[in-house]
This record gives sequence, structure tokens and C-alpha cells, in this order.
Amino acid sequence: MKISIITVCYNSQDTIRETIESVIHQSYDDIEYIVVDGKSNDNSLNIIKSYNNNIDIFISENDDGIYDAINKGIMKASGDIIGLLHADDVFDNNNVIENVISSFNNNDILYGDINYVKKNNINKIVRRWISSSYTPNKFKWGWMPPHTGFFMKRESYIKFGLYRLDVGTSADYELMLRMFKVYKLKSIYCPINIVRMRVGGVSNSTIKNRWLANKNDKKSWKLNSLKAGWFTFLLKPLLKIKQFI
Repeated sequence: MKISIITVCYNSQDTIRETIESVIHQSYDDIEYIVVDGKSNDNSLNIIKSYNNNIDIFISENDDGIYDAINKGIMKASGDIIGLLHADDVFDNNNVIENVISSFNNNDILYGDINYVKKNNINKIVRRWISSSYTPNKFKWGWMPPHTGFFMKRESYIKFGLYRLDVGTSADYELMLRMFKVYKLKSIYCPINIVRMRVGGVSNSTIKNRWLANKNDKKSWKLNSLKAGWFTFLLKPLLKIKQFI
């Protein structure tokens, strides 16, 4: 199967080279690599252009945030499967995509685990997100798979919709809630480390951002005509505590 990997970036001159290198050194051959830049004004564009021979599709234009940029990449993608690797992140090892493809089988979604690492040292793990197999009530109990360890068939995006821009930083949560709970897509948990992700996610960076994320999580359930428990939005951030090592 052909897989499309989408990297979204903006002013990522300090990390984009490592991200690109981790894609082009994958052992799996049939990778379409798409880079969507938000019109960076640092040295990111020069670094990206130095990899012209390794990047299949490159877009550099203004966007309405990370999820708008991801949507642009999805619409350009031609792979059977789509995965994401953000500009601050790297694949855990050179065999990640090969393992993903060999485990995908006839599923619509595959997801795995991720390691959070220090900003200045991708080999220093500070937090582990170990996921688990999906069951119908897991979202109600605060569960979600790590977005950067999430792969889905392109046809599912086309059939069931892209990332919604009206739920802010909960767009990944809303999309996964929709695909798992509403459309009941067939998924598989692959217990391998997919990505090393630098710490500093936007939704958890301040109390205000966490409050906004909580508000948008609730909106995600409402938009999909789903009913959560009173405890759902309390448990979701609390479950992350056990990820710290």
C-alpha cells in the first residue's frame, strides 16, 4: 500500500530538518511525502527546499492554523493511508512505517504509542503515551489515541470528512470521536512507539488553553449528537497524569 505522510510547519527552522530526515530514512519505499508550510519567514523554506528531491508535494501559503494546513495536505494526498508527522516531531525509528503497513490489514484506522521528549534532546523521554485497544465506551471514560500516532485510510477522510476548524485545538479529538463513535470505523491498536514528540502542546500549555480545550471537547460531542458522561471531560486530562515517568 502507498502511504502519504503530511508534515505541517511554520517557522520550524530548528527542527524541520530532523523531521524530514526521519521520513526519508524510513525502510518502507512507497511513501508520498507532503510538506505544508504556513509561509514561514525564518530559514525553514531554505531547509525544506534543500530536500526537493525527497518531497513529493510542497505547499507554502497562508492558512487558518494547523488543522487547515493538514486538510490541505489530505486533499493533495494520493496514498491509500494517511499519517501525520508534525515539524517538531520525528518517527521513533526507521522501521515505523514498515511496521504500520504490515499491521494495517483490512482496518480503516491504526494507532500506536508515542514518547514525549525534551525540546533540546529527542533521546530524553519525559512522558510516555501508551494507548490501548478501542472499545465502544472508551471515549466516555476520557480515552483517545495519540493524534501523532494515528493513521487512517484516505477514503475515510474523503467519505466522512476532514478536520473541523470550528472546534479549535480539539479538532483532532473531534475527528477521532466522529470516526470511532459515529461511523464506527474498524481500528487496530499497534503497540509500538510511533513518534518522538517534543513537549509543549498548545492545548495544555496554560490553564486558559486547557479550559478552552475542555469547552471544545464538549462541543465535539454536541456536534456529533453524542452524549458524554458528567465525568468525561474531567477524566480526559487526568488520564494524562499516568503518562509521566
